[in-house]
Amino acid sequence: MRVTFRLIIVFVSLLGLLGGKPGAAQEFNCAVNINDEQLEGTSYDYVKQTLATELASYINEYRWTETEVLEHERINCQISIILTSASTDYTYSAEAVISARRPIYGTMQETSSIIVSDQAWQFSYPEGRSLVHDELSFEALTGFIDYYAYLMLGYDFDSFAELGGSDYFAKAQDVVDLAQSSNAIGWARSSNNRRNRFTLVADMMNSSYDDLRKAYYQYHRVALDGFTQDPEEARQALVDALELIQTTKRRSTSNFLFDLFFDAKSREIAAMLADAESQIKLAAYTILSETDQAHLSDYENLQ
Repeated sequence: MRVTFRLIIVFVSLLGLLGGKPGAAQEFNCAVNINDEQLEGTSYDYVKQTLATELASYINEYRWTETEVLEHERINCQISIILTSASTDYTYSAEAVISARRPIYGTMQETSSIIVSDQAWQFSYPEGRSLVHDELSFEALTGFIDYYAYLMLGYDFDSFAELGGSDYFAKAQDVVDLAQSSNAIGWARSSNNRRNRFTLVADMMNSSYDDLRKAYYQYHRVALDGFTQDPEEARQALVDALELIQTTKRRSTSNFLFDLFFDAKSREIAAMLADAESQIKLAAYTILSETDQAHLSDYENLQ
């Protein structure tokens, strides 16, 4: 599993020196969906026919990390894109929902690692265009995908090791930095909207949120992955993680990262606690009623 990814890198390097050729997959198994119902006319028909396939290939066939990833360890993800308008020069405006999942140890189930909605994307895509990955220059279509690929990797690696995704959040930050000179929509810091690409990765890189990231790891590796073996211990670990989130949120200036966490996890948290002892339920509800008021209806049975 990715919890041992540093050891895997060393092992693979040794195999390379010995002439070995270990089998490995790329990091993503991503599905891309395109909705073009808001576009008028037939001159844009090629977009739905080609863009989803091109983007899926761009994500799934590129090697994003130096870590050897087995087929069953690939990150299952989905990008749902709604094209909202198009111009005669084939510049498109779009909204997208990006979601990624990771397996739960000891089960056949998966958990959502991140679900994020982005409503400020504009890019050029003339017919016949090919997509090229370039880390040294910014382009609005591939830059958007690069950013969210690294963000998904960061969240995934954070779930397997404390602060394990830092290198990938730094890569996402690099994309943001490159975008600043482009005047592309959706990349600038905004005082009116603190929920944007710039702020999201800046917060993930801010040490003030390290405890939230540590709680994210504890939630996944100790609580979720340990649930089938010892539910009581897992539930206590869940409460401990929620306490850490509560403490971090009290001293934070933005709710963005916390809302992303609970948007993905609220129902899962409630399900994990459904059969818990009354004192665990009460302790969790006390914390959640403060830290996640947006999903209180999900926690009604914990009172």
